[in-house]
Amino acid sequence: MKVISLKSALAVAVKAARAAGKLMHDNWHKPKKINSAEAHDIKLDLDVRCQKLIEQTLSRAFPAVPVLGEEGITGDVTAAYRWVVDPIDGTVNYAFGMPHACVSIALQHKEESVVGVIYDPFTDELWTVIRGQPTRLNGRIVRVSNRAVLNDAVIAIGFSKSKENLRKSMPHLNRLARQVKKIRIMGSAALELAYVASGRLDAYVERRINLWDVAAGGLLVEMAGGEFYCPPALGKFRYAMCADNGKLRRKLKVGSFLQ
Repeated sequence: MKVISLKSALAVAVKAARAAGKLMHDNWHKPKKINSAEAHDIKLDLDVRCQKLIEQTLSRAFPAVPVLGEEGITGDVTAAYRWVVDPIDGTVNYAFGMPHACVSIALQHKEESVVGVIYDPFTDELWTVIRGQPTRLNGRIVRVSNRAVLNDAVIAIGFSKSKENLRKSMPHLNRLARQVKKIRIMGSAALELAYVASGRLDAYVERRINLWDVAAGGLLVEMAGGEFYCPPALGKFRYAMCADNGKLRRKLKVGSFLQ
């Protein structure tokens, strides 16, 4: 496969993210068709529709590049280039009428994110980044925060509701709640990463997370001057993750939480 122009890839990803975001926003107050519902998660028909719209937009410009998405895979995702897509990150928020959800699109080269786009259609905030260049929010360069003291920090935390996750997570939640200024559990991993990149949050920790949740946001954090620590975990496209401003991860002492 030929080398892809990252500037062109970014432009197409922005177009796709805005189109899916418009579809999300247009359907926000309409009845939602639920494709599946688990104890702690929901899959909407709109998730699938948004991913199809994204795939169509991306494939018109880059027909040879496969898509690894939360709602399915097209092509050979072991290829040198691949798109990584979460069509609606924060589906439960969205389904319950809470305006905190987004579209996340990354282009990866040899499994490293080189382009990232996150679009929040409810605030009309668009985060964009190309590896080696600064992270931007609606065209303006943003940076991570400078806070280096835990009791000044606002952090986000997330964990699934399995027995093992709760057993390993709750002691850290209990400890950190007394050490930091505030903890937020917001329900959209991609937006939480975008908030770290913008200095709104100082850190975000998640015990287990999927690649499509973090592929774009992790690059935003790195290019905004932060640290994105994301070792692989058991399971396909699964990771442990701590994203921060580069000053807090070791102070948070979440190593055992991420194991």
